[in-house]
Amino acid sequence: MLRLVHLVLVVSIFRLERVGTTSLCDEEPQLCIHTELKEELSSNGSSVPSKAEALESPGHIGHRAIYQATTTYDSVLYGGMATLSVHEFQTIKSGQHILASITVGNVQQGHKDHTNAVHAGWAIQPSLYGDSKTHFSIRWTADGYRSTGCIDLNCNGFVPVNYAPITPGDSLEGQNKISIKILKKKDDGDWWLYYGHDGQNIAPVGFWPKSLFNRLADHANMIHWGGYTGSFQGDLSPPMGNGQWPGASSATFQDVQYINGDGQGYAPSPWPHSDVSHKNCYQIGAFTNGMFSYGGPGGCTD
Repeated sequence: MLRLVHLVLVVSIFRLERVGTTSLCDEEPQLCIHTELKEELSSNGSSVPSKAEALESPGHIGHRAIYQATTTYDSVLYGGMATLSVHEFQTIKSGQHILASITVGNVQQGHKDHTNAVHAGWAIQPSLYGDSKTHFSIRWTADGYRSTGCIDLNCNGFVPVNYAPITPGDSLEGQNKISIKILKKKDDGDWWLYYGHDGQNIAPVGFWPKSLFNRLADHANMIHWGGYTGSFQGDLSPPMGNGQWPGASSATFQDVQYINGDGQGYAPSPWPHSDVSHKNCYQIGAFTNGMFSYGGPGGCTD
């Protein structure tokens, strides 16, 4: 039986120059949201991963509508890519966030603190950026965000390259679609991030050195594509995507692909499966021809 891999996703809303020796969630528990692998007994009595369930920090609730690679813990993946529609919400306030991202990581069954992951996409996070604009956003961790990693360039880790088309944290004002590619290069073994506009002029932004990681230093075993939101408990959750239910006019991920060891994209097989945390507020469309739509108006308080 396939043992499905689920990401221990930590969306930390914070502004730090450097990560300390204590957990970010210990320092700012009300600002941390994560999901962890929940296990249940299979029909033959063995323990197998079940649906990833949200574990909100006190006072804060997170939601997701994502596709996740159907793979096993011992699978070997070298990256993923997609073109994301970009959206703006000037009404988002401090304590709320909207994200859309690709996540590439390596997780170990029963050990969320061993999670290695890199993320790239767009984010609206007034608590982090000081405004309600949409920003190009990246993050990484080598231990489930307990003591390593950060958002954008707020700590040593991600290495920008000269003449990059964009810098992490930059505003995406005026952009309709961005293309993101995360891959492990064969020549140096580092995890490289590429950025372009609607599938065109994709160029390197920088890289996460393999030395940052232990498990991800060799390969990934899971990839996620999709949207996330967060808000304080009791407040109405913000919209996801462009605020519309999945359909012809909603937010999308297009050209969704894995990347092989030679850096070339290929169609996911088998197709990813969906995971939606609150279907009364957010939903995700069918995965067809390498694309899917997602989103919703939000408005949840749980």
